[in-house]
Amino acid sequence: MKDKNEKPYPSDLTEEQYQRLAVLFQSQERRGRPLEYALHEILNAIFYILRAGCAWRMLPRDLPPWPTVYYHFRKWKRDGTWVKINDVLRTEVRCQAGRESEPSAGILDSQSVKTTETKGLRGFDAGKRIKGRKRHLLVDTMGLLLSLVVHAANVQDVHGAKWVLQKAQAKFSRLALVWADAGYQGTFIDWVHDQCGWLLKIVKRTDKTPGFHLLPRRWVVERTFAWLGRYRRLSKDYEELTDTSEAMILAAMTHIMIRRLVPASPALDTS
Repeated sequence: MKDKNEKPYPSDLTEEQYQRLAVLFQSQERRGRPLEYALHEILNAIFYILRAGCAWRMLPRDLPPWPTVYYHFRKWKRDGTWVKINDVLRTEVRCQAGRESEPSAGILDSQSVKTTETKGLRGFDAGKRIKGRKRHLLVDTMGLLLSLVVHAANVQDVHGAKWVLQKAQAKFSRLALVWADAGYQGTFIDWVHDQCGWLLKIVKRTDKTPGFHLLPRRWVVERTFAWLGRYRRLSKDYEELTDTSEAMILAAMTHIMIRRLVPASPALDTS
């Protein structure tokens, strides 16, 4: 295990960040035998995997053994802990920023990523010419994750979007407006209104302005994808199961939000 005098990894939680997270993770734990390794080190190991992009078996020896770390990651995936903690942290980040606890608007988009030789669900996105999977995200106006689904890349955007919005429908009573790009126009607009009771507003790209320019509202979800891009484990989809892919994204968002809630001092911030 890591000595207290050793320099922390850039992905490590500070003591203040850990204390804020520990309450949430411990509240999700049911009765059982005490942890053999400290929760702080288990979380540090998971965030190390995400930021470094290495395989579970390549965890440094000063972190807990990889089977222990993977056991807890998998358990928190199966019992919904990652989802619950994201919901709590998102509410806290919004309130800290002076927002309502629940959003009234969201932004929808997908990202196609390559898969590896690992077996599992995949498909070919003819538009992006990528063989792999799509990460379909609904975020709030701060870029915080509301709902996600990972599916094969050959699934049309409107079909994947239905799964994402149906997951969000039961959770967000204040949600009334969703922005999306032109790939979601057409009859899908009526489906969103009829099934969810929300207004879907299409933000179109214009050819009048040459070069790159930010599109209103849509840049927010693109920024979220950029946040996730800092986590090398998410550079491709290395996971066999799509629910593991979703849990990886939720864990990355947990790391992002706890650092926003409890910023490290400038001397310690190595992000």
